[in-house]
Amino acid sequence: MKLHIKLIAWASACLMTLNACDTEKLAELNIDPNVANEIDPAFVISYTQLQISGEEFENWRTVLIYQSTMIQHLAALATYWSGDKYLFNQEYSAALWDRAYTGYVKDLVNVIEITDPSVEGQETLANFNAMARVLRVYSFSRMTDVYGDLPYFDAGRGFFDRNFFPPYDPQELIYKDMLAELEIASGMFDDASPNPGNQDLFYGGNLDQWRKFTHSLMLRLGMRMSEVEPATAQEWVVKALNGGVFESNADVTYILHTDGPEGINRNGIGEVFNYDGTNFTNDDQGLLSQTFVNWMLEHDDPRLSRLSWVRNGGEPRGLPNGFNTNTIQEVDPEFTSIARRDDYSRVNPLFVLRDAPMVFHTFAETEFLKAEAIERGWHNGDAAAHYESGVRAAMKMYAIWHSSLEVSDAEIDEYLANNPYNPSEWDKVLAEQYWAVTFLNEYEAYANWRRTGYPELVPNNYPGNQSNGNIPRRLRYPVSEAANNPDGYAEAISRQGPDQFMTRMWWDVE
Repeated sequence: MKLHIKLIAWASACLMTLNACDTEKLAELNIDPNVANEIDPAFVISYTQLQISGEEFENWRTVLIYQSTMIQHLAALATYWSGDKYLFNQEYSAALWDRAYTGYVKDLVNVIEITDPSVEGQETLANFNAMARVLRVYSFSRMTDVYGDLPYFDAGRGFFDRNFFPPYDPQELIYKDMLAELEIASGMFDDASPNPGNQDLFYGGNLDQWRKFTHSLMLRLGMRMSEVEPATAQEWVVKALNGGVFESNADVTYILHTDGPEGINRNGIGEVFNYDGTNFTNDDQGLLSQTFVNWMLEHDDPRLSRLSWVRNGGEPRGLPNGFNTNTIQEVDPEFTSIARRDDYSRVNPLFVLRDAPMVFHTFAETEFLKAEAIERGWHNGDAAAHYESGVRAAMKMYAIWHSSLEVSDAEIDEYLANNPYNPSEWDKVLAEQYWAVTFLNEYEAYANWRRTGYPELVPNNYPGNQSNGNIPRRLRYPVSEAANNPDGYAEAISRQGPDQFMTRMWWDVE
C-alpha cells in the first residue's frame, strides 16, 4: 500500500514539473498498481497472520479485560477491568474494531485482489488467494461475533472503490457469505501451484492442513447457526465433516511468537502480563476466576495444576467475579491488603509469555463439535468416543506451550473414568469441555457460551453496570461510528437493535 501511495505522489510531482521527468518514467506509471509482482503475497500472508494474533492493544482490552472476565475464565478487582463488572469503556469495547479495520481487513482485501488467479498474470497464485480468503473469514467471524452487524462486503475497499463509509451488513448475510467463501477456498488449494512455504506461520505451506483448517472453521461457523437456522447449520456441518476436518493435535492452528522486537512478533496476551521471570510487570490484575477453578476442582481436572500459579505456594484458589478491592472482603474477610492476592491463582506464566504461542483453533474443539453433530442426528458415529478424544486432545495440547505442561495418559484415563460421557446431558457436557479448552481463546469461548448457554454462569450486579446485572451479549460499536458513518450505523441500529450490551445478534437467540 505504501508503494502505491509513493507512485501516486511521484506522478503528481512529474505532472507539475514535466521537464524533470522523461517519457520512459511516465510510461512506467501505466503498470497496474495492483498486480502481484509489486507486493510479495507470501509476506502479506505472514504479516496478516501476526496481525490477527494481535497486539497488546486489542488482546488487553477485547480479549482479557472484556471477554475473559465475562466468560469467567479470569476475574479482577480493578474497576478498569470493565468486563468483570459489565461496565462500559468505549475505548476497550472498540479495540478489536479499531485494530481490524485499520489493519488486517485492508491488507487481506488487498492480497485477495492481487492474487486473484482469474486475472492474467496471477494464474499461479491460487493458494495465496485461498489462504487470504480463509484468513479474512476467520477475522470477520471473530468481529461479527463480538459486535453483530458490521461493514463486511465493502469493508477494506477504500483504496479500490473510494468507499470509505461502507454500509453495515446483516450478520445473517455475513455468515452465509463466510461459509460460501470457505467452500470456494477449499476447492482452490492446488498442490501443483506455489505456496508461501515457511512464510506461512500456521502450517509452513502444508496444504493438507490448510484444507482441514478450512473445513474445521466451516464446522465451527456452521454450528454457530444451530439455534437460529438448524437446517442451514446442518447443511454446512455435513459439508465440513465430509470435506475433512482436523484429525489430531498436529493440525492445531497456532502461531509461534518471539520475544521481540515489540509489536506483532510478540504474543499480545504475553505483552499484557509481561512476565520478567518473577512477576507480571505490566498488568497483574487478572486472576483465575473462582468459577473456572471450582469447575476444575469439582471434576478433579489435572489441567488445573498446570494452569494455576499461586505465588504463596498454596492450593489453587479462584477469585470471584464482580468485586473490587473493598467489596471483596464481603466474601473474603482476610483480604485486607494487596498481599492477599498472592493466595489466589494467577495464570501460569508459561501460558502467557511474550514468546508463547497463540492458539486459534484446536482439534479438541472439532471433536466436541463432531459429538454434538452426532447427538443432533447430523453425523454418524459414537459421540462418547469423540468426547473422550476431545478431552484427551485438550489435555495433551498443553505441550504446545511447554513440554512440562502436558498431561500424562494415566491422568487423562483417570479423569475420563471419573467424568464419563453422559448422553442425557450431552449439550452441557460438551459445552463445558469446549469452554475449558478455549481458555485464552476468549473470542471462541464467549461465542460458544452465548450459543449454548453452558456453562451456567452466575452473573454479578456490580453498581453502575450497563447490562442490568446480566452477562453482556455483545460489545458496543466505537462511539465515533455514529458521527463517521451515520447512515451505516443508523441502519444497523434499526435492524439489530440498540447499541447496548444486551442486544442480541442474529445467531444468538433466546
